[in-house]
Amino acid sequence: MPGWPMHPRLAACRRVFLKAFELPVRIGVHDFERRGPQRLLIDVDLYVSLAASTPHEDRLDEVVDYDFIRGVIAERVAQGHIGLQETLCDEIAARMLAHPEVCAVRVSTEKPDVYPDCAAVGVEVFHIKESAA
Repeated sequence: MPGWPMHPRLAACRRVFLKAFELPVRIGVHDFERRGPQRLLIDVDLYVSLAASTPHEDRLDEVVDYDFIRGVIAERVAQGHIGLQETLCDEIAARMLAHPEVCAVRVSTEKPDVYPDCAAVGVEVFHIKESAA
């Protein structure tokens, strides 16, 4: 199977993305992580078919809006503590794929403050909707 950016089912898609969305998130399984929020960076790539994302009248309601991406993330984070980055990525991805115009999604999360000798630790997930493109 080809890598996800080259996947043939995504050839007729537009990528809409949110990069390095920084939020204080209550996440982690260790005791020290349960005491308060920590900085988390979230990237999301949505793949939307060109047919469903090519504006004809230059109006916002003709495309998938960035506010949708931010809103989904903020809503999930507000629900409370998350143990694992894997859980958060999977939940965000599922909510993004529920949008009727989204064909595929990539979600990554990074904790930049975990180790002093690393830029970040993180998780990434990619899903293609069964009925995509």
